[in-house]
Amino acid sequence: MKVRNSLKSLRARHRGNQIVRRKGRVYVINKQQKRYKARQG
Repeated sequence: MKVRNSLKSLRARHRGNQIVRRKGRVYVINKQQKRYKARQG
């Protein structure tokens, strides 16, 4: 999982990406391509 400052640009890279808020953190998850996992902060 990558840790990034901004997830908006990462979300646009694949149409399966979703931005999810869990426990005060922002994540990008993708069920089809697992390599796009990322966390903000």
